[in-house]
Amino acid sequence: MKGFKDFVLRGNLIELAVAFIMAAAFTTVVTATVAMIMDVLGKLGGTPDFSSYQPGGVHVGDFLTALVAFLILSAVVYFGIVAPYTRARERMNRDRTTEAAPVTEDVALLTEIRDLLAARRAPE
Repeated sequence: MKGFKDFVLRGNLIELAVAFIMAAAFTTVVTATVAMIMDVLGKLGGTPDFSSYQPGGVHVGDFLTALVAFLILSAVVYFGIVAPYTRARERMNRDRTTEAAPVTEDVALLTEIRDLLAARRAPE
């Protein structure tokens, strides 16, 4: 029973569950955004749904609708989530790297030895 309790209370499992719940909730936002953009495209093109489009009797309308929805969904996810997250992560990493780590005694000694060896090898 202790092993099961440890498994359930493990931090990664809780974080994964929260991420799954947030993703499910965010799905409705993305789906609504895609539907809104598809409606606007339908108003501009005169056809709100491409499903009935059948040139030469070939049902390509469903494919076109799915393709446009996929491209819009990809753009919403990239510009709404991926790009801002990447910029924020780079900014956080940049702030962390500006703090210079103190040089320890062994690193200073190794640096001095490297410089002395390089000076000995250099032709004069």
